[in-house]
Parts: sequence; structure tokens; C-alpha cells
Amino acid sequence: MPLSTPRPGDQSYDGLLVAGDLPDGWYLPSRFPGERDDNASEQIDRVLGYNDWVATESQRETQSVSEEIETIDGRWRYIEHTATHTRVMIRLQRQLFAAPEEVRITGVIYLPWRPGDPITSQLLRELPTARIEAAINKRLFAMKRTETITGGKIVLPSGRKISERGLLKPLGDPKKDPDFYALVALQHGRLTQQRDANPSATMAQLNGVALSTAQGWVTKARERGLLPPGRRGRAG
Repeated sequence: MPLSTPRPGDQSYDGLLVAGDLPDGWYLPSRFPGERDDNASEQIDRVLGYNDWVATESQRETQSVSEEIETIDGRWRYIEHTATHTRVMIRLQRQLFAAPEEVRITGVIYLPWRPGDPITSQLLRELPTARIEAAINKRLFAMKRTETITGGKIVLPSGRKISERGLLKPLGDPKKDPDFYALVALQHGRLTQQRDANPSATMAQLNGVALSTAQGWVTKARERGLLPPGRRGRAG
């Protein structure tokens, strides 16, 4: 299900980075650099040659139909330091095949407040990349995804345990199972880890429901914080 249209320049529209993810001394401007009304992530990647390794038509096709916000492409976000007005753009990319899944910073553009000022190694060391990553991952994956692996079992929020092999079985009735949307998130995540280009479609097949029903489940799981936000303009 596509995200609603963001207001011009809103950097937090997709939930990938919000103001609370930044440590003291840094803030998230409400605009993109240059007072842009659009997200320039794709253009920045193109200028930097970031995705030059995507050489084959099949790789490009896989990217174009993917439901995930971060597969090949990342999202650049612009932050500033309150005291020095140092300007930094960080490239956030979801690591789909990590266990557990996580968002990492995969690029940095560092700009002093006054063009031409030098960038010192001390300033670079003070850039809080690890703290920003940790805050994002805690918010997206830890705060509401309470399941843990213990002895080969996944402990669901209700305390019920399920084997990892059971994640690809029919999910049951959302009105009767208190763990239903946690299971939706787990099944979606497992399919994504298996490099499924369209997890919602596969979920519809596994559960014997219409694609729109499976997409609705995924949307509700996202709203509950059990999955990260969907990619703008994509279903799922």
C-alpha cells in the first residue's frame, strides 16, 4: 500500500529516520538540502555511481518490483550539528539478509558550515554514526518486535513458542490469534530473507487469501511497528 504523499521537504515521511534517533547536539532539518521539495536519494546515488554494480537487466528488474524500502538503493538523509552547523548527509540502507535485520549507514557526505573550511579527523570521529544506527534499529526492530530465539524456538508476544520452520505455514485467524500480526511480520521477514521479490504475493498463496488481504495484513503489521515502513509507491 503506497505511503501518503509527504509534505514538501519532509525528511521523516517514511519513518526511516526521525528526530528522536539523533543524539544530543544533532537535529533533523525539516527540509532537504537546497530547499528541495523532493527526496534526491536516487539522483545522489546516480551521481556518485553508487549502484554501478547493478549491471544486469534481471538485477534491475528485481529491484524495480521489490516491496522493501532498502534493497539495492538507500535513502540519504540530511542532518546538522546544532553548535557548529556542520552539515552531514548519511545514506541509510536496510540490510535485508542480516540476522536480525537492521538498518546501517552505508555512505556519508560531510560538509563544513562554511564552504572551503577543512574537515579534520577529529570532526569525522565525532560523527555519531553508531549511535544513530543503534537508535534506528531499536525503534524499528526491538521496541515492538519482542520475539527472541531460545533453543530453536521463537517466543511470540503472548509467550507461545513456534519453530522457525513453522513461519511459512498458514497464519490462522487474525480475530482469534493474539500473535497474528507478529506472525505476519515474521513470515514477511522470512520470505524477504529468502530473497522473495514479492513477499505479500507469496504470503497470499501460503495462506490461501487474496493478495489485497495479505497486503492489508502487512500494512497493519507496519502500523504496529512490527515491520519497517514500506517503500513509497510500492505495494506491501
